[in-house]
This record gives sequence, C-alpha cells and structure tokens, in this order.
Amino acid sequence: MNEKPVLGISIGDPTGIGPEITLKALSRENIGNEGVFVVYADKVVLEEALELTGINFTLNSIRHPKEAQGKPGTIDYMDPGLLKEGDYTYSTVSAKSGDASFQYVVNAIKDAMAGETAGVVTGPISKEAINMAGHHFAGHTEILAEYTGTKHYGMLLLGGGLNVIHVTTHVSMRDACDLITRDRVHNTILLADKALRLMGKGQRRIAVAGFNAHSSENGLFGDQEAKSIIPAIVAAKEEGLDVTGPVPPDTVFVKALGGQYDMVAAMYHDQGHIPLKLCGFKMDPDTGLYSQMSGVNTTIGLPIICTSVNHGTAFGKAGKNRANEESMVDAIRLAVTFAGNWKRVPFAVYP
Repeated sequence: MNEKPVLGISIGDPTGIGPEITLKALSRENIGNEGVFVVYADKVVLEEALELTGINFTLNSIRHPKEAQGKPGTIDYMDPGLLKEGDYTYSTVSAKSGDASFQYVVNAIKDAMAGETAGVVTGPISKEAINMAGHHFAGHTEILAEYTGTKHYGMLLLGGGLNVIHVTTHVSMRDACDLITRDRVHNTILLADKALRLMGKGQRRIAVAGFNAHSSENGLFGDQEAKSIIPAIVAAKEEGLDVTGPVPPDTVFVKALGGQYDMVAAMYHDQGHIPLKLCGFKMDPDTGLYSQMSGVNTTIGLPIICTSVNHGTAFGKAGKNRANEESMVDAIRLAVTFAGNWKRVPFAVYP
C-alpha cells in the first residue's frame, strides 16, 4: 500500500466496554503506522474512557474524515452531539445509549459508502438497547445490509486458526431448516472464496459442513444435504472453486485446524460460533475472567469493508478497566488487510 487507509471506528454501546477497548487498541505500539483512524463517538464518552484507562491521548474533533490527522497520541473523532454527562451509566441497558451506538455505526457506514473512508470497524452493541431505541435490527450484520442496500451477504468469523462463514445466523433452529436453500448455500460458498481473496490467501480450499448429524447418512437423518447443500457444492465446483462437502459437522473443524481447509461454511449460528470461540477465547479458571478474546467478526458481500469485534458489550466489565482489547486490534488489522486487497477482488460474486 502506498498510503495508509482511513478507517472509521464506531465505539459500540457507550455503557459497555467498546470505548475502553477502542482506546486501548489505538494505544498499541505501531497500530498508528497501519492506518488513519476516525472514531465515531460523543466527546463525553471518550473523555470518560480516557479517564478510566489512564491513556494519555489528545482528542481532536473533526467534521469530516478527510480532516483526520492520524498523529501519534491523538484521537481524531466525529461527535454527533447525542450524549452529555449524566446521560448514560456503565453496565446499564438504555434506549439513549442504544440510540447513540446505532447512530455511531450508521454515520460510519454512510461515510464509507460515500468513499470518505476505506471501511468501518465496529465495537460491540447491545441488541436490546438498540431495539429499545426503536431500531429493530438483530445486530450489526443486519444494520450493514440495510444501510448498504445489500441483499446477499454472509457473517464470517476468524480466530484461533479457524475461518468460518455462516449460511444462517440470528434465527431459530426451526427457521434455519427452511433457510438452508441451494441458492443460499451456493452464495455463501462464493462469499467464502471472496473473503479468502481479500485475506490475500493463495489457496482457497472451502469445506461445507453438513446440517444434520453425520451429514444425514444419505438421508437417514434429514434431507437438507440432498436437497440444498450437495447441489450448491456441485454448482460451485463447476465454477472452478475448490470445495469439499458436505463434511460431517463433528469433524470438519478438526480438519480445518489440521490444515486441510482454509474456510468452513457453517450452516447455522452456533455450529460456527462454538468452535471458533472455543479456539479464540480463553478463561482463567482461578479468576473466572477471560485471559484471551481474539478473533474478528466481518460481513462479506458488502460494497464496503466492515470488521467487528468477536464479542459483546461485556457489561459486567464495563467501567472497571478490565476489558481485553485483543479482538479490537484483530478487527482493525483485518480491515487494513482487506483495504490493501480490496481493488483486486471483484465485488460482484453472484451469477
């Protein structure tokens, strides 16, 4: 890259750990050499986070991303003027903080869509809080799809040696059965290939997990494999993609960790999330606190780059200066990688 990318960072819910991990991540040595970062947050929230963490940053209020200076020890931020002192309390779910977190990310998305930034990195939001504020979305993925006008997209998790994209996400298991269609699985495979290109991978070996136990044992335990998954794999192979499956769900992640696959397409939320978090999260048995929270959540198929932390608001830690910023650092660095490869990867991946 000849120039450092300009990336927006929305801090998430002000009452969670988002402000804390944003400042901690940006204080990491050399992170400023990788990009220029514009933080979307109210001034009062950043001031309180600085006091909490003891980080000696100067706040630089800007009105446009192009005004960002990217100077060491300086936070360039865009203040929407939504919150003032006393409007929010750490670890408390409220409509006011939910609305603020929603506006932060929407503002960041709009600037990326306008070409003012290369993409967006998002801190954790409270789904309950944004819905209390009247914004009825299941999470960042759905917000991004709405505000970028994207119909086909996929949630991708990276961490602990695994790359996992999901065919379905925030739906009931009963609904997932109906949503696993041939077209949806096929589109997810195409998105997996695109994601590996954005990551700069030379090999792009994709494993598609089965939905039922043992990938249905030739129809003994369900028909999703025969009706939807296998036809999608056949179509992707005919298009020249390196795809294997359906691989039984109880072994596919072991094989991926063993180096057989570069990406796994999981059929539903927990099928993909559980193994990835088992690999990327570590808990201290003596304290009950997370000693490691690595990994990134990113939405593939958007016309803009968007990466996110792979955890929630952690209200139990908020305001205590105990949050681990590792996932935010990972999210920032993945966005930088995507930005470096973005122009070389075709946006249109669908037939």
